[in-house]
Amino acid sequence: MSVAERFKTHVVENQAPPLGRYDAWTTDIALREAVEREGGLWAEPELAAFGVVAGGELMELGFAANENKPKLRAFDRYGHRIDEVEFHPAYHRVMQLAMQHGVHAFAWRNESTPGAHVARAALSYMHSQAEAGTGCPLTMTHSAVPVLRREPALAALWLPKITAYEYDPRVLPAAQKTACTIGMGMTEKQGGSDVRANTTRAYAQADGSYEIVGHKWFFSAPMCDAWLVLAYTDAGLGCFLMPKLRPDGSRNAIHIQRLKDKLGDWSNASSEVEFHGAWAQRVGPEGRGVATILEMVALTRLDCMIGSSALMRQALVQAIHHAQHRKAFGKRLVEQVLMKNVLADLALDAEASMALALRVARAVDGAPRTAHESAFARIATAIGKYWICKRAPAFVNEAQECLGGAGYVEESILPRLYRQAPLNSIWEGSGNIQCLDVLRALSKEPETREVFFGELMTAKGGNAHLDREIAWLATAFDDVTTLELRSRMVVERMALALQAAVLVRAGNAAVADTFCATRLGGEHGLNYGTLPADAPMDVLIARAAIAR
Repeated sequence: MSVAERFKTHVVENQAPPLGRYDAWTTDIALREAVEREGGLWAEPELAAFGVVAGGELMELGFAANENKPKLRAFDRYGHRIDEVEFHPAYHRVMQLAMQHGVHAFAWRNESTPGAHVARAALSYMHSQAEAGTGCPLTMTHSAVPVLRREPALAALWLPKITAYEYDPRVLPAAQKTACTIGMGMTEKQGGSDVRANTTRAYAQADGSYEIVGHKWFFSAPMCDAWLVLAYTDAGLGCFLMPKLRPDGSRNAIHIQRLKDKLGDWSNASSEVEFHGAWAQRVGPEGRGVATILEMVALTRLDCMIGSSALMRQALVQAIHHAQHRKAFGKRLVEQVLMKNVLADLALDAEASMALALRVARAVDGAPRTAHESAFARIATAIGKYWICKRAPAFVNEAQECLGGAGYVEESILPRLYRQAPLNSIWEGSGNIQCLDVLRALSKEPETREVFFGELMTAKGGNAHLDREIAWLATAFDDVTTLELRSRMVVERMALALQAAVLVRAGNAAVADTFCATRLGGEHGLNYGTLPADAPMDVLIARAAIAR
């Protein structure tokens, strides 16, 4: 035996092959059905084109963009303050691909066609499976459009730039760029979600502009071309558009103090900043800044739902792929009955989350046209953000467990998904904020209760468990003295009922009946993998698997 042969310890076997490139659109049955159901299938050519990118090049770029975090370059080598953030080329390529395919602007470029927001939601859903961090600037750019439309002069300059299907990272005045991105700055150290506690001040200038002095504790995407920020005037809290560069082309007085060292979202830069008399222009009425910027927040909250659903989908894809190839105790994992239960249970939650997110996207799409969809979007966004974003961390962790130790190693995408998973439940209002927002809507906008129950009633009679849940919800708001204390339970059950209604109307009995029996009927434990023995597990797994 040669020396070389003596050192041969083993051959690698019983390992799942790399998933490799795949088409994130054509292989996702539930997504394609949901897009058709909610009225966005006319955009299939665009969705199909991006599906190949999302499951291919974007997936590969996502690893490099997260392995090479952005770096703050506060000064140049001569000591001049520049406040720039340096990114790896993979980040720029991800942004370029996303913007070329309209992840940030498809809805606005096609808003005369019903279903445009549904199609754009599907684009964002596929993008976030591959690289979720860049979803932050893409989401805020998308969400800024309704706010900027309040000011025709600002809209004339900025909207053509932020709806362009290009990516232009150069530091130039907006008028000289081919495309721009928009960020946001609301929260401060002392207040967080309580923005009324802000102390940043805006001082009116003779030419109608403002100089802003203060700080922001979370200043999202400091590499953007402009930001919508909140600051006080004598009239109250206002909303302002603050560009990176002043009108004369000089750098605005926005000083980045540091980049946040975050749990996840590594490809994206978040920062703390100070404003030293930063130049800005008011957006919306004086003293109505919260109401103005909430138009942006409503859309970013929808993207939180979409983003969490996307993380769940990608975690499920990885878990099923592994289980289809790995053997244990003489069988493939996917053939082991207990693993089958886990995977089928995960598949149920993933589809229900995506289905509700796209139903809300249809409501956003229809809001300008009908009062019903406007009211439904108002309440369903808060309900969906609360529940779907809460589910993602436990979901991804369960998917990791399907891979065992391999799912805990950074060479896999699952650790990145797990780090990313808690973000959306924190960003744009934590769980308690969402629950209070639901109560506020029900109290101050009675039409939201009517449309909520109207939505459920469209599925009444389709499943006995759902019918009983509708009856319970009808009495859930009666005791107003304890309603705030009970609001998490009530909003959770509102979300599950909405998911059930969407699935019942979709007409796939294997999915809808199993969801209703387990999520509404009590035939389920507290952990994943507790479906009853008669659940159609093989059907659910096959529906969720990547179809090659």
